[in-house]
Amino acid sequence: MQRVPVTERPDLAQAAADHGFEFKAGEGIPYWDESAYYRFTLRQIEEDLEGPAEEIEGMCFEVVERALNDETVMRRLGIAEQYWDYLAASWRNQEKHLYGRMDISYDGKGAAKLLEYNADTPTALYESAVFQWEWLEQAKDRGLIPEGCDQLNDLHESLVRAFPDMGIEGLLHFACVKDIEDDKGTLDYLEACAQEAGLETCFVAMEDIGADDQGRFTDLDDRPITTLTKLYPWEWIMAEEFGRQVPASGVHFIEPPWKAVLSNKGLLALLWGMFEGHPNLLPAFFEDDPAAGELGGSYVRKPLWSRQGANIEIIRDGKTQTRNDGPYAGGDYIVQAFHPLPDNSGNYPLVGLWLVASQAVGMCIREDRTLVTSKDARFIPHVILD
Repeated sequence: MQRVPVTERPDLAQAAADHGFEFKAGEGIPYWDESAYYRFTLRQIEEDLEGPAEEIEGMCFEVVERALNDETVMRRLGIAEQYWDYLAASWRNQEKHLYGRMDISYDGKGAAKLLEYNADTPTALYESAVFQWEWLEQAKDRGLIPEGCDQLNDLHESLVRAFPDMGIEGLLHFACVKDIEDDKGTLDYLEACAQEAGLETCFVAMEDIGADDQGRFTDLDDRPITTLTKLYPWEWIMAEEFGRQVPASGVHFIEPPWKAVLSNKGLLALLWGMFEGHPNLLPAFFEDDPAAGELGGSYVRKPLWSRQGANIEIIRDGKTQTRNDGPYAGGDYIVQAFHPLPDNSGNYPLVGLWLVASQAVGMCIREDRTLVTSKDARFIPHVILD
């Protein structure tokens, strides 16, 4: 895994316009950086990343099975008791899941280490599947990168193939908070994939979802919502008044309710407890677990729920090295062994592995100037070249 400087495309402004991205003269596209790329070998991709990601996915399913049959685990995860049966029923009924992104620390030498799993509402999907691939093709055509370069990028085709297998009947609704740009962009792309797969779709803002006198959720045209692809975290739903109506609504959700177990950072502690010593896992514990003392004075402290690096702290030798602000303080935390991201002259890359229907089919790299990857991270493209 090498960071390789490269000349950006001379018509980047036009590429931005073609894809609806903002472009600033002298700065380029916010959160996108094609002045470098990361180069991997095929062996690194297949053996160090794809294989471990799919193995961890299987381990995650064992965690879900355990959690939904053990109320002490559900309490540990902070999931309200009124939703336990709802989550368990979605698991027993084998409700299918669509996609997720595992965030990995990997330097191309040692074993890849799972830092967290964005199993419910991951973003940067369009950049990974479409814009990054277009960069690869155009950079090869213009001689900016070697001709034989490839990518781990079967994302688009995999999503289009997966939608018809989701058991969707009738109109498929898509919903998020329309003013959250990352979420809306990701959801628009998922809707386009569903349309390409031949499904009839409709967008509705989360705040515009209503309910009829039978308790069914409805859109602005009073049509019942039977299947809803949401980019809205399960923990938000379960914390709101709206959430109390969800179990009886009859809606088939994508992602399914049982994904609430995997989108919780308590997953990291549960994985370590069940698979201690696995080469792709880091020691992790619930903060009040006496065993957390095994980490000594250097560790990462994470809320059970947070997004974009918010409220994460890095403790080194007993002192706080990094603390990110955010809206997720005040709840329960896990602590995880400190395993720094690779340092490329002050650039810290986080590898994101995309899974569709539990198959590793794509990759993105977000690079930040600090060890905690935040909302300000830059997307750096990658290539595979032996």
